[in-house]
Amino acid sequence: MNILQLIDLKTLYLLQLFILTTPLILSLSPTLSTWTWSPKKAITISLYLSILLFILKSYYMNDYTIATILKSDTFNITLNVKFDTYSTTFMPIALFITRTIVTYSDWYMSTDKQRTKFTQYLLIFLLAMLTLATANNLFLLFIGWEGVGFMSFLLITWWRARAKANESSMQAIIYNRIGDVGLIMNMCWFLLLLDTLDLPMIYSMSHLMPMMPLLGLILAAMAKSAQFGMHPWLLAAMEGPTPVSALLHSSTMVVAGIYLLIRMQPLLKNNHIALSICLFLGAITTLYAATHALTKNDMKEIIAYSTLSQLGLMMTTIGLCLPELAFLHLCLHAFFKSMLFLCAGNVIHTLHGEQDIRKMGTLHKTLPTTSSCFTIGTLALSGTPFLSAFYSKDTIIECIMTSHINTLALILVLISTSFTTIYSIRVLATVWTGHPMHQPLPHYEENPKCTKPITQLAKWSIVTGLFMSLTTYPSQIPPLTLPTSYKLTALMIMLISLLIATNLINTTHQKPMQAQTTMTTHRITSTMTLSKAEKESTRLMDQMWYLNLGPEEITKYQKPPIMMTTSQKGLIKTYLLSFIYLLALIPLLF
Repeated sequence: MNILQLIDLKTLYLLQLFILTTPLILSLSPTLSTWTWSPKKAITISLYLSILLFILKSYYMNDYTIATILKSDTFNITLNVKFDTYSTTFMPIALFITRTIVTYSDWYMSTDKQRTKFTQYLLIFLLAMLTLATANNLFLLFIGWEGVGFMSFLLITWWRARAKANESSMQAIIYNRIGDVGLIMNMCWFLLLLDTLDLPMIYSMSHLMPMMPLLGLILAAMAKSAQFGMHPWLLAAMEGPTPVSALLHSSTMVVAGIYLLIRMQPLLKNNHIALSICLFLGAITTLYAATHALTKNDMKEIIAYSTLSQLGLMMTTIGLCLPELAFLHLCLHAFFKSMLFLCAGNVIHTLHGEQDIRKMGTLHKTLPTTSSCFTIGTLALSGTPFLSAFYSKDTIIECIMTSHINTLALILVLISTSFTTIYSIRVLATVWTGHPMHQPLPHYEENPKCTKPITQLAKWSIVTGLFMSLTTYPSQIPPLTLPTSYKLTALMIMLISLLIATNLINTTHQKPMQAQTTMTTHRITSTMTLSKAEKESTRLMDQMWYLNLGPEEITKYQKPPIMMTTSQKGLIKTYLLSFIYLLALIPLLF
C-alpha cells in the first residue's frame, strides 16, 4: 500500500487548524505568550501541510463531518468540510500569501506597539477564509463568511485615531450586512423547503431551484466582492495599513463572494436569467473600475480600482458558466495583486506617506528591487504573454468571443481590458521613470525584510500561471480550434493599448505650447459673448432663479412633514430594519 494512503485527510486538516490556532491560545496566557511559537511559524508549517493535503486529495473521498451541531428527526446541522480541487488549491495559495504579508508586516509595522496583536488579527482573518473555502454546508460557510467580514472591520479601523479610518470600517461593515441579508434569506429558504444546509443535497435539487434564492446568492456575492452598486466600501478599505490592503484585496475578503458563486455554480447553470445578471454585472463593474483607474492619481487607489476591475472579470466568467476559469483567474490574481500593494507600501514609506503618483518619478534608482517586482506585477495584470494572468485573461477573452452571449458584454470586457493596460503603463512610467517630482531623498537602501516577500511573490507571479493552467481541467471542453483573429485578440488589444499609453505619456511629458497673445476681432467678439453668456447662465439663472424655484423651495415645503415622521432620524439601525421589513414583504407580492 502506498504510504500516502495511510495518512488520514481529516486528521491532517484538524492538525493544520490546531497549529494555526496555537499562537492565539498561547496569547491568552501571559506566561505562555513569550513562547517562540509565532504566527509566522504556524502559517509556515500549515503551508507544508496544505501542500500535502493537495497531493493527497486524489486518494480519499471528499466529504468529512467534523462535528454535529444540531440533530433532530427532520434535519441535522453539521460541520462538514470538502476537499476538492477548489479548496485544496486555494488553501496553500492563501497560506503562502498570508505568510509573505506577515513577513512584510514585521518590517512595515515595526514601530507599532501593538504589532503582535496586528499579526494575530491577520491569522484570525486567514482562519476565517480557510473555513469558508473548505465548508461543505451553508452553516460552516456562514461562519467563515461572517468571520472575514468582522475581521476586515477590525483591520481597516486599526489606526483608530484617524476619523476617515473609522468611517471606512463602518462603510465596509454596512455594505457587507446588506450582502448578509441575501445569504441569510437563502439559508432560511433551504431550511424551510429542503430541510438541509448541506451543499450536496442542495445541488441535487438544482433543477427545482426558483429565481428568489439565486438572487439572494447574487446579492451576497455582489456586496462581499464589491460589484457595481456595492463597490464604495472596497475603495474606502485602503485606509487600513498596507498589509491589510494586500491581504484583503488578494486572497481573503473580496474573493469570498466570487468563491461563493463558484461553489453554487450547480444551481446557477440551469438558470439563464441568473447567469445573464452575473454576466452584465461583471461587465459593467470591470469597465466602470477600469475607466475610473484612468483618472486617479492616488497609487493605492489605482491598484484598488484594478482589483475591482478584475473582480468584475471573474463575475463575467461566472456568467459564462465557466467556474474553473473564474477560479483560475482568482488564484493567479492573488499573487500579483498582493505584490503590487506591498510594492506601493514600500514606495509610500520611502516618500514619507506621499501617495500621489504625480509627485513621484525616477524611483527605479532608489528602489531597484521594488521597481523590478512592480514591473512584473504590472505586466502580469496587463496580460503579458507567459506571465501569470495571461493564462487566465487570454482564455477568458477567447471563451467570451466564442460563446453565444450578448455583444454588449463582449464590447465592455474588451474595452476594459484595453483600459487596464493603459492605466498600468501610466503608473509604471510615472512612478519609476521620467523626472523626479519629489523632494530630494537621502541615501536609501532597501531593507531585506521588505524585499524578500515581494521577490517571492514576483517569482510565483511568473511561474504559477503555467503550473495551474497545466493542472486545472475545465468541466466544459473549450474550443479546440479558433480563427487566428480570435486567438490574437487579447494580444492585439494589449499591444494597441501599450502604444496608446506610450503616446499619451510622451504627450503629457512634453512642454505645452505657448498661447499667442495677439487678440483678433474674431477672438475678442467670441470671448465677450462667451463671458456674458456664462455670467447670465450661472449667476442669474442657476444661482438665483433655479435655486429659489427648485431645490430650496421644494425643501422648504417637504422638510416639516419629513421631520414629523418617526423613521427619518438619521439612524442606520432604523433604515436597515425598514429594509429587512420590505424584503420580508416581497415574497407576499408574488
